[in-house]
Amino acid sequence: MAINETIKKSWIELQKKYDYPVNAIGLKIADRDAQTLRVWRDEGIDRFVKK
Repeated sequence: MAINETIKKSWIELQKKYDYPVNAIGLKIADRDAQTLRVWRDEGIDRFVKK
């Protein structure tokens, strides 16, 4: 299931500020939160981690 484009765009902008995975509201994604990490990868947000 795809997420809303507006949410995805804001999530990407947030992710660009952090060097670790964050959720759509800017909180660090816990390693045990497999569902959010899966969406994070499936939606391509992982490509925008600050290097």
